[in-house]
Amino acid sequence: MKGNTIRSLIGWLVSLLVPVILVLGAVRALITPAYVMIEYNTPGFPPDPFGFTKEDRLYYSNNAIDYLLNDEDISFLGDLRFPTGTTVPPQSCQFMDDCTRVYNERELQHMVDVKNVVQAALRTWGFAILLLAVLGILTWRLGWWDSYRLALARGGKLTVMLLGGIIGFVLVAFGIIFVAFHEVFFDPGTWTFFYSDTLIRLFPERFWRDAFIAIGLLAGLPGALAGWIFRPLKRRI
Repeated sequence: MKGNTIRSLIGWLVSLLVPVILVLGAVRALITPAYVMIEYNTPGFPPDPFGFTKEDRLYYSNNAIDYLLNDEDISFLGDLRFPTGTTVPPQSCQFMDDCTRVYNERELQHMVDVKNVVQAALRTWGFAILLLAVLGILTWRLGWWDSYRLALARGGKLTVMLLGGIIGFVLVAFGIIFVAFHEVFFDPGTWTFFYSDTLIRLFPERFWRDAFIAIGLLAGLPGALAGWIFRPLKRRI
């Protein structure tokens, strides 16, 4: 009886690890210059009303991505300056002592917060993958491999159901889920900016709506595949 309880607990742990791994893996795939380039080239992506070209956006967004993944402090972004003769829009400039700076202090503090969240998510992703592998080895040695396979299938189905609901919600009421997401991970008032601020110019609302959908697809498709590959096998009579 005790063995069955342990096997059941391990099975549910495996099932819960699957959506964590798939979702965080999808997030990691989006924190790349390749995804940003694809997004900027999607039909109907809004141009920057304050003058960034697509090349400008790619350059500055790649700097932001590098910062999130490297070990540098915020001076990596804080030291960035626009080319000579270029200044930020007046509404943002009033918050700067140097109007050639790419990011103002509010944006820099938010990027510090974002980096902390991203780094924690990547550590969680790595730990979850390691734990799933350890549980796989353990169940194989204990002769519980079939239970492990079924747990993977269940985890894949959980991923599809979870992300299907999120994508549906994004399509119907993206603003609500966007605000809820930020309220969970960031202090109130630290993640709102002027339309003229660099972060909004690089990553407008359309960018984030598409990102939520992309995460749903990138995690949901392998989840569906896992649910099919590891599904219970019918015995032949």
